[in-house]
Amino acid sequence: DGKIVAVGAGLTPPAGARVVDGTGKFVTPGLIDTHSHLGVYAAPGTSAESDGNEAVNPVTAQVWAEHSFWPQDPQIPLAIAGGVTIIQALPGSANLIGGRSATLRLVPARTVQEMKLPGAPYGLKMACGENPKRVYQSRGPSTRMGNMAGYREAFIRAERYRERWDEWLVKRRGTAPERDLQLETLAGVLRGDILVHNHCYRGDEMAQMLDLAREFGFSIRSFHHGVEGYKVADLLAREGTAASVWADWWGFKMESLDGVPENAALLQAAGARTIIHSDSPEGIQRLNQEAAKA
Repeated sequence: DGKIVAVGAGLTPPAGARVVDGTGKFVTPGLIDTHSHLGVYAAPGTSAESDGNEAVNPVTAQVWAEHSFWPQDPQIPLAIAGGVTIIQALPGSANLIGGRSATLRLVPARTVQEMKLPGAPYGLKMACGENPKRVYQSRGPSTRMGNMAGYREAFIRAERYRERWDEWLVKRRGTAPERDLQLETLAGVLRGDILVHNHCYRGDEMAQMLDLAREFGFSIRSFHHGVEGYKVADLLAREGTAASVWADWWGFKMESLDGVPENAALLQAAGARTIIHSDSPEGIQRLNQEAAKA
């Protein structure tokens, strides 16, 4: 769109054009990190900046990552220097349902509203496996079957909430139903307005979550981390669910034990939409190198 007019040596630039000396430099697309906690776990990383997990209940769909995001996080310029121009800022993975994400442009700004990518839908962060089990061991869920029961209970309540609101929005008679911020977000998922991003490592659990989505009529936009994505690559391709994975980060807990360095390649070969993400303020600075490794 006229941003780059010409590339080459010995060119005569048009009047008023900005000329960039590209000697020794590279031109690449702006990179997008689908899984980042920049701004919600800001540097220097003390408890004062730890705003990513509202770990008070297994379901906290009512919280929004943008309300924790600090635009002056000193990790942001480092990500920009690595070529990243857009991130999805997510809540953490302590909860079954952790809250809304936001898609942000990494531009200098005073407020998170200035950073939002125009037209980008909200995401919903969900997490399966070991994290919710560990965080809620004493009160539940403490098992994977408890995790699944927790998702289903939340979406059953959201179905009733959505039905009440949809009926009132059509008829507009009487008093509107009382708003519930938690169920409002989950109803947005059921309507297809909010996209589910699911922290999930094991192949069998990804299959379980796809079953859950079919039960309630929504889609999972992307499984994040997906260390065992290669085991269910055909299922992800069939469902149109993306795999946001690392190049070679694995083995740091039991559910990540069965990683292979070919994961991303096998996912792509099966026709699944494959993405390299960071989940790391260090890794985001080298996302292009992570993709090259994959």
